Amino acid sequence: MRVKNKVIVITGGAGGIGLAAADLFLNEGAEGVHLVDLHEDALEEASRKLARPEKTAWTAADVSKSADVKRYTSDAMKRFGQIDVLFLNAGIEGKVMPLTDYPEELFDKLMAVNAKSLFLGLKFGFPYLKENGGSVIITSSVAGFRGTPNVSGYITSKHATLGIMKTAALEGAPFGIRVNSIHPSPVDNRMMRSLEEGFAPGKATEAKQSFEKMIPLGRYATNEEIARLALFLASDESSFITGSSYTIDGGMTAK
Repeated sequence: MRVKNKVIVITGGAGGIGLAAADLFLNEGAEGVHLVDLHEDALEEASRKLARPEKTAWTAADVSKSADVKRYTSDAMKRFGQIDVLFLNAGIEGKVMPLTDYPEELFDKLMAVNAKSLFLGLKFGFPYLKENGGSVIITSSVAGFRGTPNVSGYITSKHATLGIMKTAALEGAPFGIRVNSIHPSPVDNRMMRSLEEGFAPGKATEAKQSFEKMIPLGRYATNEEIARLALFLASDESSFITGSSYTIDGGMTAK
């Protein structure tokens, strides 16, 4: 029971990584899991898949809007009385196209969902975590360490996660708040299906094979593998770890 009695808020909670993490946290003794995602119906469906729905609550929210972030953190406190872990996991991939063609409004949306949402989550989550300390986990990507042609919005937003993670780790340390980021390689879920089609329209299978060749272990990560790293960072096993970025990439960044 590695997160026994802890209450965990997960943004992007209805997606592949978020749902896998919620299930794992509940099985590892979480007192409650509060899911946050954009659509109510997706959250209802996600909650039905969890083993302990009585320990689950949710808020439909736009993580890039301050009023919505205030609401989801407040909802979690009202439902469970505490927040011990904030898993800022929400993110979008945008489109695959050259920088000169990339729509400004889409770039802005990527920065809002993938980067501004972290600022807001920390801004409104920190006051609750300051009461007893806790852990913040940010889902980034190996894209936060490198450049890739034709996905300028996504790459830029994921580089931003490192800056805010390190700053928040320093500000949170006096209050016992730890802040770390996780950086997966391609994960076998909806986002990668979208990117595969974007990089090779009509030839997504070939794109997947190309991505797999970039990974020394020769395959994508699973949602569950990413969730297990989040579990470690949520647990007291990582009590002296903060300001760190964890690659979970099958050796992709070792090349």
